[in-house]
Amino acid sequence: MAVFISYSHANKDFVDLLAAHLVKNKARVWVDRWELNVGDSIIDKIQSAIEGSEAILVILSNESVESEWCKKELSSGLLRELEEKRVVVLPVLIEDCEIPLFLRGKKYADFRKNFDEGLNTILDAIAKVTSITQGRLEKDEYQTDWGMDWGIIDDCLNIRFTLVEHSLNIPYSILTEIVIIANSRATERYLFLEENDLGWFGRLTIIGELGNFSERSDVQFILEDTFPQKRELGMKDSKIGFEYHIFVNCRRLGEDNGKDIVYNYGNHFAMIRETIKKNTPELTKEESQRLIRLLQENPI
Repeated sequence: MAVFISYSHANKDFVDLLAAHLVKNKARVWVDRWELNVGDSIIDKIQSAIEGSEAILVILSNESVESEWCKKELSSGLLRELEEKRVVVLPVLIEDCEIPLFLRGKKYADFRKNFDEGLNTILDAIAKVTSITQGRLEKDEYQTDWGMDWGIIDDCLNIRFTLVEHSLNIPYSILTEIVIIANSRATERYLFLEENDLGWFGRLTIIGELGNFSERSDVQFILEDTFPQKRELGMKDSKIGFEYHIFVNCRRLGEDNGKDIVYNYGNHFAMIRETIKKNTPELTKEESQRLIRLLQENPI
């Protein structure tokens, strides 16, 4: 999902500059002048973008605080904060102006004196809601905190996910570790992409296959006690010789309520794939062309 920028067109030069820097830092950005085409329903497009965005940057200027469009976009963002109980609206102050009442208690990114300092503040704030290496998945009855790391171990690419599922309504938590180990051929391809600043795309491609396990019947544990349960899975592409071994470790922590827990870890595969896919920017035109050229030159 993209970061929506709410602004007055009187500030379009600043917005274009800010958006360009965000895109350079791998953020997906939604700016109306970039996205709307002749014949589009402006209301429908903007409403859909606001509802689907991970964050809403509200550009605060004398013109924007008087704009009816900006007021409606701000109201929509604040309503999402109330409904989702998380930070959605990120104020961006570009000049002295009357800050809307409901934003006065929020910390804002200050661009009035130093653009770079304001940009760093925004990048830090966006990283918390659009990170592809860690996050929190919230459901009605529970929440799952997760983190991702990777590296080369024994000459093979390892991608590891650590997840902790917990709830205020139950006296225990569930700790899950998922490790993907690539074979030498798949590792060779990944290192080639990494050397050409496309390692993130190589990891995304591997993680994209995880969702294929989410609907299997054997992706669950029966947790009877605190001892860890283990499972090994595999996936491969025999045409090009890529193989991946997946190791899943899962255990229950906390109080023993005397009941067995049927735990479907396949849901984590789908969640990880969708979350990372959602928060990863698409390849730029230049990156796509470079990737095609690189793969043609080195068809591993």
